Amino acid sequence: MELDPSAVQLLSEDGTFTEHPEYPLGLSDADIIGLYRRLILVRRADVEAINLQRQGYLKLWGPVFGQEAAQVGSAAALQPGDRAFPQGRQFGVGLTVGIDPAEMLSVWRGEIQGGGWSVEASGIALYTFPIGSQAPHAVGYGMALQRDQKNAAVIAYLGDGAFGTGDVHESLLWSALYKSPVVFFCENNQYALSNPVERSAPLPLFRRSEGFGLPGVQVDGNDVLGCYAVTARAARRARAGEGPTLVEALTYRIGPHTTSDDPDRYRKADEVATWRMRDPIIRMRDFVLGAGLVTRADLDAIDQEAEVCATAVRAACVADPAPVQPVQMFDHVYGTRPQHLEAERRAWLAFNEETQATS
Repeated sequence: MELDPSAVQLLSEDGTFTEHPEYPLGLSDADIIGLYRRLILVRRADVEAINLQRQGYLKLWGPVFGQEAAQVGSAAALQPGDRAFPQGRQFGVGLTVGIDPAEMLSVWRGEIQGGGWSVEASGIALYTFPIGSQAPHAVGYGMALQRDQKNAAVIAYLGDGAFGTGDVHESLLWSALYKSPVVFFCENNQYALSNPVERSAPLPLFRRSEGFGLPGVQVDGNDVLGCYAVTARAARRARAGEGPTLVEALTYRIGPHTTSDDPDRYRKADEVATWRMRDPIIRMRDFVLGAGLVTRADLDAIDQEAEVCATAVRAACVADPAPVQPVQMFDHVYGTRPQHLEAERRAWLAFNEETQATS
């Protein structure tokens, strides 16, 4: 799948920047350098996470290699008071807003008890792994913001495969009817696991917005500046009470769906090679160097910072965690445990004691 002729692109594949009349960038040089820095940190930490999974320190990992620009650019457009509802692959979103990457990796170790990070402090809800189920959460939160008369935006992160779920279609309809302040941000990496998007979507996904009566826009998902500008405008609309927007960021998953997947079974090598040439980091590096925003020494310093980050992530994962007891699955579900869940907990404890006594 290639970009639609109407797609927004501020930074071309060769690193050339072009202003867009409808999507002004409005960032300082320091902001732009900050975006590049986050791209590097996300990629290096992502690579480290893959290594940790291969070495047995993570149960599973969903790589973001190739999708960094969509995540960093969109997350950078969030403001205090906004709330994001991610799916399981938004590692770059959390890192962009300042969540400790080791806390995000804890989910993939099965250690998470009561939340891997502070939702209130970060503005990022916990990962949601059932496909599309975060979309109704986002719409409901947005409707609550309306009733509390708070001028804030909500962003729901979706994959292209999520458009095959009723949750997403119902969320688009409800948000349009009630002008819920939601940005539906689809990272179209072109594969729902092994299913190519062409098999489920004959038209670009952003065109789905027309049927629900809300604006839709496609952006080059490998252009971090374009992703920022498009998301910032959609978020401004949401905060101003103008309703939801559907954003489709066309990008590509260079690696596997998860570390249990073999993408060579369903993708051709030349397709992957083509998208490697569109690397979001390479084009951003060419831009900041060509514009004189950084020197080679500055880039080396950012790379070194990324190595320090990766080392810290590894140290946190390798350290022996406090043992997680199975009975803890009953904790952190409700503020006050209801009677039926307490009954299940007691039954489980009794069964466990009986099993241990007879083993």
